[in-house]
Parts: sequence; structure tokens; C-alpha cells
Amino acid sequence: MKQNTMQAVLVQEPSVKGQWNNLTMAEVPRPVMKKGEVLVQVEACSVNRADLLQRRGLYPPPPGESEILGLDFAGFIVQKADDVEQWALTDRVFGIVTGGGYGRYVSVPASHLVVIPENLSFVEAAAAAEVFFTAFYNLCILGELQPRETLLVHGGGSGVGTAAIQLAKNTGARVITTAGSARKLKGCLQLGADHAINYHEEEFAERVAQITENRGVDVILDWIGASYLARHVDLMATRGRLVLIGLMGGAKGEISLAPLLTKRLRIMGSVLRSQSMEEKAAITRAFQDQVIPLFQENRVHPVVDKVFPITAVEEAHEYLKDGKQFGKVVLSWQEYGAP
Repeated sequence: MKQNTMQAVLVQEPSVKGQWNNLTMAEVPRPVMKKGEVLVQVEACSVNRADLLQRRGLYPPPPGESEILGLDFAGFIVQKADDVEQWALTDRVFGIVTGGGYGRYVSVPASHLVVIPENLSFVEAAAAAEVFFTAFYNLCILGELQPRETLLVHGGGSGVGTAAIQLAKNTGARVITTAGSARKLKGCLQLGADHAINYHEEEFAERVAQITENRGVDVILDWIGASYLARHVDLMATRGRLVLIGLMGGAKGEISLAPLLTKRLRIMGSVLRSQSMEEKAAITRAFQDQVIPLFQENRVHPVVDKVFPITAVEEAHEYLKDGKQFGKVVLSWQEYGAP
């Protein structure tokens, strides 16, 4: 392999909207560092549902960003721009990117890097990156979750769900979550959830109302969208906050606006991928200060469901698509030596 190339997972065919396009391992140019960036040799990355959408042409990267799949990475620094002083070669780092995580190398702004705690492996750091960033930003920064408040988070067995449960409990909040199997419900409770509702067997809104004695919840972390919107508005307590991070249940919904006024509710949406460099740098600083100590003290931990070699990316995508995992699916470059 040439020094200026690398291996990466690519969508083999031009992305046809909605189709399950093929993936292939190919040799491509290495990323070229810009001012303020470092080059990281990727040792592991996680598989996110956004990858499945991008593969189908439904979630393209922002203009000018890498077309390679992958929204996170864990590895070590092999090169840095002349103006980067706060990092050293071989430092173990992880973080989120707008694309390129499925490549052997990724070029990342130095201000977007987080140190990997000594008690985490590359695989564990990859499992933590995107989901803990997402949960932290949306719960703690946007949602302003406070001690003794009540959080409702759907999909507690997902990567973001497992991270959200742990961060919320460390905040001192009460956590209600939903999941679709006995295994996932048990796992959520073991992570600290106070209540876990099987949405196949119970109407979640009725159960949440019972649990809260009709007071409602203070924060909802919602990746469902339209199909749950009206129920969420009814479930929110006075000054409640709904943070929308996905649209699995549709993008168009109809609600009465009156409760937003009478209960002084807030509905917010967010996507990390499209935020500015400055916004991501600020989130990264806050994450380093507030979340990394929790990892170091073993107060939170990444939940790794299954690890696939990078060459088995197709199998990893199928596994995530089936939705049976609890926590994160991770891709590892373990079988590749450093070029």
C-alpha cells in the first residue's frame, strides 16, 4: 500500500435513494490534514443507524465532507499540523466526525478530539463516542436535565439509550425508558433505569402517566418523531422539554399548541453532524470536562454488544438492521497491521 493511500469501506454503487447499496473495501487517498488538524489511525469505529441511512442515500454528509461512512472513531495520532500544540504523536483519542470513520485514517480538528481514558480500550472508546456525545449534548446541554427531574427516553437498549440512562442517573434524575424485549428491559434496569416499559405489551403513555401520578415528565429524549408527538405533549410536565433527535416514526405530525402555552413547554431538535466547527469544539470541551471523569471513575461505561472485524462490515450492518442488539455494534481494524 502506498504511503498516501489507505483502506476504507465505500458504498460500491452510486447511492440510489432507498436502495440497500453494496459495500466494498477499497484503497483510497488518505485524508489531507488542514491547519489545526491531526491525522488519526483508526483502530475501531461504531456502526450507527445513520450509516444505514447514508448507505441508502437517505442521509448524505454535509457539502464538502467525506463521503466515506462513519460518524465516530477511536485510534491514535500519527501526524499533526504544525500549529497543533496540545496533542502529541501516539496519543490515544476518540471523537465524532461528519464522515470518514470507516477509513483506516481520519483527519480531525484538534479541538474535536477527546482523550481515551486509560481504563477504556479502543473498542470501548468507539462504542462510547457518538452515543455519549449525543446523549450528553441533548440531555445535559439542550435538555438541561436537573437532579430529581424525570426523564423519558425511548429505545433504552439502543446505543444512545444506554448512554442516556447512565448520564441521567449520574445527574440525579429519575429515568423511565421503553424497549421491545425482556432482555432489553432487564439490561435497562441493570444500567440504572427506574422503570422500563415494554412498548409491545403496554401503552407507554398510560404507563408513564401512572408512574408519575399524572404529573408528567420533565425531559423527553425522542428519536421517534411524529407518531409520538401528541402523546409526548400530553405527557410533559410544566416547563417540560422535548428534545427531538430522530424521525423514525415520521416527520409530519399535528398537535394542539395550547399545552405549549399553558404548560410553558419547549420542543427542540438537534443534529450533531451539521453543527459548526466552533459549536462542536465547545461541545467537545464540555464533554471532556464533564463526561470523561465519569468514565475514569467507572460511573458510566460503554455498552458493547458485538464486535465485527472491519472486513465483516456487511454482516455488522445486517446485525444492526435487525435491531436485536443491546448497546453498540463496533467495527475493529484488529487484523490490520499499521501500514
